[in-house]
Order: sequence, then C-alpha cells, then structure tokens
Amino acid sequence: MNHVVWSFACVYLLEVTCPDSALASEEKRPSLGVDIISLNGKWQLMNSNSSVSVSADVPGCVHTTLQRQGFISDPYYRFNDLAYRWISLDNWTYTTSFSVPSHVRGKGKAVLVFEGVDTVSTISLNGLTIGKTDNMFRRYDFDVTGLLKDEENVLQVWIMSAVTYASQRSHAHTEYRVPPDCPPPVQKGECHVNFIRKAQSSFSWDWGPSFPTLGIWKGVRLEVFNTSRVLSYTTSPKYDSEHSSWTVEVELFFDVFVASKGLVHLSIPLLQSEAEFQLSLTPGQSKKSFVLQLNQSVSLWWPFGHGEQFLYYLTIDVSLEGGETFNADRMVAFRTVELVQEPIPSSPGLSFYFRINGKPIFLKGSNWIPVHAFQDQVTTDMITILLRSAQKANMNALRVWGGGVYEQDIFYSLCDMYGIMIWQDFMFACALYPTEKDFIQTVREEVTQQVRRLKSHPSVVIWSGNNENEAAIATDWFNIPVTVRPLYVKDYVHLYVENIRDIVLQEDSTRPFLVSSPTNGVESEKEGWVAKDPYDPHYGDTHFYSYYKDCWDWTAFPRTRFASEYGFQSWPSLSTLSKVSVSSDWDFSSNFSAHRQHHEYGNQQMLKQAELHYILPNSTDPLQKYRDTIYITQVMQAQCVKIQTEFYRRSRSDIVEGKGHTMGTLYWQLNDIWQGPSWSSVEFGGKWKMLHYWATDFYAPILSAGVEDKGDLLIYGVSDSHSETHNVKAKVKLHSWSSFNAVCSLESNVTTIKAGGSTLVFQHSISALLTQCGNCTRRSCIVTFHLSSPEGQMISPHNHIFLSSPRYAEGLQKPNITFTVKDTGIVQNFFVTLHCSFPAVYVWLDVDNIPGHFDVNGFLMLSKKSTVIFGAWRPTTAEEITSNLHITSLRDVY
Repeated sequence: MNHVVWSFACVYLLEVTCPDSALASEEKRPSLGVDIISLNGKWQLMNSNSSVSVSADVPGCVHTTLQRQGFISDPYYRFNDLAYRWISLDNWTYTTSFSVPSHVRGKGKAVLVFEGVDTVSTISLNGLTIGKTDNMFRRYDFDVTGLLKDEENVLQVWIMSAVTYASQRSHAHTEYRVPPDCPPPVQKGECHVNFIRKAQSSFSWDWGPSFPTLGIWKGVRLEVFNTSRVLSYTTSPKYDSEHSSWTVEVELFFDVFVASKGLVHLSIPLLQSEAEFQLSLTPGQSKKSFVLQLNQSVSLWWPFGHGEQFLYYLTIDVSLEGGETFNADRMVAFRTVELVQEPIPSSPGLSFYFRINGKPIFLKGSNWIPVHAFQDQVTTDMITILLRSAQKANMNALRVWGGGVYEQDIFYSLCDMYGIMIWQDFMFACALYPTEKDFIQTVREEVTQQVRRLKSHPSVVIWSGNNENEAAIATDWFNIPVTVRPLYVKDYVHLYVENIRDIVLQEDSTRPFLVSSPTNGVESEKEGWVAKDPYDPHYGDTHFYSYYKDCWDWTAFPRTRFASEYGFQSWPSLSTLSKVSVSSDWDFSSNFSAHRQHHEYGNQQMLKQAELHYILPNSTDPLQKYRDTIYITQVMQAQCVKIQTEFYRRSRSDIVEGKGHTMGTLYWQLNDIWQGPSWSSVEFGGKWKMLHYWATDFYAPILSAGVEDKGDLLIYGVSDSHSETHNVKAKVKLHSWSSFNAVCSLESNVTTIKAGGSTLVFQHSISALLTQCGNCTRRSCIVTFHLSSPEGQMISPHNHIFLSSPRYAEGLQKPNITFTVKDTGIVQNFFVTLHCSFPAVYVWLDVDNIPGHFDVNGFLMLSKKSTVIFGAWRPTTAEEITSNLHITSLRDVY
C-alpha cells in the first residue's frame, strides 16, 4: 500500500548508531517458566454473509488484507475512500487454529493476550465466548485455563462495524445529546466517533480520509505458566535535589498463580550501580517497586540542540526459588522536567514554559498525526524518516495529537535517541464524550496501560488530557443551551480530572499533566477546569488559525505564552499526488481536487491568501498551471508560517501590553496521513515541502529575525543557548530586483545577544535607508541580512524581508535558470549548479519521484551562480536527476 514511496527511509537508519535492542520493543516477556505461543501469522478472514473469504495476516486490518489479496485496489487511489465505504459497514470474522504441546497444556494457568483489537469484538475459543473488546488502545488478557484441547484449538474474533457500534451507542444515550453528531459534510466521514474508543480521525478529519478500520492490529499470543508472569515493567529515574543524587525506581507488574519467593537484581553497569532485593509474590495481580541508588554522577539527557542524549542500560533479573527466571533490559536516561506557571513581572497572568534539568527550554517543533490510515502499514522506516526530518529542521519537540493513536514503542525510543521531546495527548479530540460506567472503566484501563508503557521514556515530557475539548465547551462549539452547560462541564471534569488526571498522578510523579490543550493551565483549574477563555494569551497554550487575514501582518498574531497549534494549508507535489490520481484530476477545479480537500473552503483560502502577495499562476498549459499552483500554495504556506514562527521566537523576551514571554512553537502539522492538501511540512511518503526547508532556518539555534514596525526595520538576534552570550553584528544588504550587485550594505555595531533570549541588534528607518542607499524603492529592492561575529564569521542563517508584496515588485524578470548536475564523490550526493540571468525569488528544485532532499530549497538567488547539494535516499545517477529535475521561481509562474 504505497510501499514504494517509503522504501528509501532505510538510508536514514544508517545515520543512527545505537544498539539493536534500543530500537526494539523493550517489553521482553519470556521466562519465569512462561511458555509463549505466538498466534501471529496467517488467519482466515470472512465478512458477515461469507461472500468474502480470504487469507489474512495478523497483525493486520481488513482493508490491507483485501488489497493484498487483490480484492480491492489501493484505498488511497482517487475516490476509493468512498467506493470502499462498504468495508467499514460490514462485520468481519478472523479465525485461526493452533495446537498446544502436551508439556504446555499441563501447566497451571493459560492466558490469551491480545495486544490490540480494532475495535469492538467478541472472542471465542473452541466455540466458547472468552471475552469482548471495545477499545483499540488497550491490551486484553483472557483466562483460558481448562479450555485448551489436546489437538486443534479454534480461535475466532468477530469484529463489529465500528460505524454501526458508534451509532448504536449514540442512539442508546437518550438522556442528553453528546455532540458532535457528525463531521462536516466536506470531510465525507462517519458519525458518532466520540462513542467508541478508537482513533478519532479514522472516521475522517479535515486533513484525512474516512477509513473506520477493523482488524487485529497488534500481536496475539498464548501465555501458559505454573507460577507467575511479568505483565510489564517501568523505570522512573528521580532526582533528590536535597542530596543532589539520583535513584531509579523500577516497577514490576506480576500476574501470580502460585505464591512464590525470590530475588530481584537491578544493575546499571556503566554507573557501577547494582542492588538485590527480596521478592514475595501472592496470588493475583500485583505491583512491586524497587529503588536503585546510584553510586556515581550521571550524564544528563538533554533535548536536541541543548546537549547530548545519554542513555544507560539498566538490567532487570528476577529469579524465583523454583528456578524460574525473568531477564530484561531497558534504556534509562536522567533528566528532570517542570512546567513553570508563575507570575511574570509587568504582566498579568502566569508564565508557561518547560524547564529541563533546571534550564528553561524553548520548544521548537510541530504536531504529529497518524502516519497512515492503516496502522499495520506503519513501518520503522516511515517513523524514522519523519523523526529525522524533524531533527534536521532543528526541532526539539513534537506533540502527539489526541485524535490519532498512541504511537509505537519504536517512535518513543527514537525520540529518546534524537532528543525530541514529546507532548503526549490522550486520545480525545474536538468532541464531548459520554461518561457511562463502562465507557469510564475502559478509559481508565486504557490510560493506566498507556502511562505504564510510555512513562519510562525521557522524551515524554508532559501528558495532556485532550485536544481542544475545554475550548469546545468554553466557546460553545456545539450550541449548548446555557441552562444545561453545567451538565457538560460536570461530565468533562468527571472524565478528564476525576479519572484520567487521577490515574496519571497515581502512576507517574515525574512529569506534568495538563487537562487540555489549549488551556489556561492552573488558571483553568481555578475556574473549575473550564476557563471562560482558554485562548487567553496571558496563560497556558493557544491554538490560533486565521486564513483570510493577511499572514504578513504579524500584529494580528496572539502574543501567547506558548503556541501549540497554528498553520496554513498547502498542496503536496505533483509527484506525490500522481500516485493516487490520473491526469484529468490535475486541475484545481477538478472533482478530485474538491474531493481531496476536507477543510471547508480550503482551496479558496489558499489562493486568497497567496493572492494578497503574489500574482497567481496563469500558464495556458493546464498541467504547468497545476504544477505552478501547487508551488504557489507551498510558497504561501512557508512564508506565512515563517513570519508567525519568527514572531513567536522573538517574543520570548518581550512583554508588550502585558503579553509575551513566548516559550514554545509547535506548528500544525509535521506529517500527512495520505496524499492531499493539508497543513503539513512533510508530504505523505517523506518528501519535504518548502515549509520544512524553511523550518531548518527559522528553527536555527541562533536566528536573525527581521520585521517592519512603525516605519522602522528591526532585526532581532534570538539565541537558544542556556548560558553562552554572543557578540554579533547585523550585516544588512539591499538588493535590486534588476541587478546582481547589492545596491548598498550596512553593518550594525557589535551587540551582545543574551543567552536564552531575543535581543534587538539593528534598527533603522526604512525611508531613510532607501534614501541613503539611492536607486531603491520599496518595490524595486529587497533587504537581506544575517548575524556575524565581530570577526565576520556568519553565525545565523541568511534571512530576508520584503518591503512590499512581491506581486508589486518592479524590475523582477524571468531568471532563465539553467542547471548542471555532478556527482560530489560522496555516496548519493550530487552538486546541482544553477545559473540565472536575473535575481530569482523562491527558487524551488523538485526531482519528482527521486527520494531525498536538498541542503537548501525555496531560496533567494541573488547571484548569477549558485550550487546546492542533493542527497538521495536510494541509488541514483546525475543523469536521472537531470532528466527529472524541475526548477521553478516566483517569476516563472506568470
């Protein structure tokens, strides 16, 4: 299912040096005398009337199975999301048979373990119902002691249509409405997703399709034992500030059949720390905690860009008196995290920032959505390339958004290695939820399991209860009468505070918990957990979208404490779209373009925003116009997000009219779930949009950010450094659109950029600047700048600011760009040398389906010659790149 577009990611894996076990799932479950029989592999799959009967892989899902068996084509192709709706409306049955060796059958207890069923199922063994499931985010264990046969055992999983189940649950909830009922029609989705514990986006979202999947999406196994088994284990490094020492708390969760005693041995060899503890187990499920004292100082784990990511092996050895043993290891890291909400001088409200190892950290990153509509299709390669792309763009944080899934173990392990902090939502989004006893109970088990699974990862720095549900109530998304609003607030508090928050605080004392995002944090708590205005920039985090206002007007952005969502849409490249479309679809007015856009008026909004500053493409060649229109949406998106992000970064030290001290930017969104228009900076398949190239600069550790304010040109120096100050000069040039020679150059006095702050390093009246330079007007010239050391060494990326909209540029001509491609002599790296006749704006290089990325793209070309490097992610040649390379600049599209 679109495998080819991701196959290149293995090259990224070569850049990672780590033990294999660090990349593997850390939940090793053998031993203690436990026999494990995997039931993964080939099962039989049948629909409700037996008209479809095929062999199926487990783990897997129905859609994937039907495609692999040739029963359907690619579900992502053209309009297939509608054509294959019948699959999700049917009920399906998975069946397998297995035998159990005699020495295993004789053991005392047998348990069938389902790591993940999607979603509502009835499970039977040898014709007897052994249990039901109703939550795709939970593991289920079913006791089958005494039910196993000597020979063939038949295991059957009947899965009910999630759409039907959600509808039935909603209609059974007659006391009061739990909105929303259905998604907006533009999303072409299914209704009542809030009544089922399943990926909320699987019923549709404004960036993705409706594929309410069914299947056994994680592993199945039989565990048989005489004494006990380990269900899971966690590690929690804790810092004692009074004694300046670290300990590691290890929790072991047991399922005990027969009482027993033994020893637990913990060791971190690199720290020369080990200890042995007595163990006493009684029948039933129990938790045992042990604390390992460290004998020497540790190297801390830091977010990317702030230090190294030290990881230590911790080994766990359990030995029982009967000779049974359990052995496992886990990577542990030492870091503290605090969410600081305290008064700020000269500002009402409270701060909102993260302190890691005692140092304030500005979070730079994006939001993560599901990598694929069919989770069984998500590979380590896919996850790796997205996380490496984030790191290459100087990101240190990602928010795992609450409408998708809790990610795979490998995702968090890689984030531990890469230094990418994770803001982890629980899976509730943009809706109100029922609070019946059985719903609450399954949520409580879900939260308990997920916290225990994820809390050992240093990358996870915060839990958040939901996405936008506080705001939904506070700002009345669902037209709830004032008289009944307290009922919904009560349900909200019951679910997120009295249950989810309560469990998180019990299970994990090492990181903060927020009830929602956006939220006013502790202020929301004071207001009964639903603030009057959760978007108040004086508190907490904000989500902000504005598609019709001019995104170049930085004064329209909220001067927030923390920007956890903001963004603009664009279309992915033609090479990405062409995999799921035909040539007749390649028009912005086509049915395909309308069908793929799931955000109301999204296509119009993109062009309206672009038209404010650019002349829209007007080629008479329909295909060229389509390519150019895709290009202009990516130009618009990159420029809009750049302006907004730079505003937030330079606001980290500012308090203006009581607002500011911004300490985080997570734009919406990093990745795509399919090939379509969205807010992403990386396309489905891993190709970088222009925005992602620009992110490498606007997220640089040291940034020069320019802005026009009251007729003055202001240039700020922004530094992420904790302690190091930088003495810098701003080097400023004015370039004419009609010449390669700079019209004039200026240089500021040496200024010290404060550590961890934003400092004004250059200020000049623009009218005086134009007069001083001569031969320049707002329309005929552009300003470029960067920061350098007093000795002239460049220490920030090049940046620029337009003095008027490029659509009104005077003297801007078609640049007539030509190019040559040459092998660099380094494996799969190629020089692309460009020549042009005139200065060029937003020079964009696209090599169609050759996977890889350039060292720079979407750039200003203010010299006759420029060389960039293309790094391919699969074997290629200079000839192949030459034949596939398309180069576009702004002046080429009209």
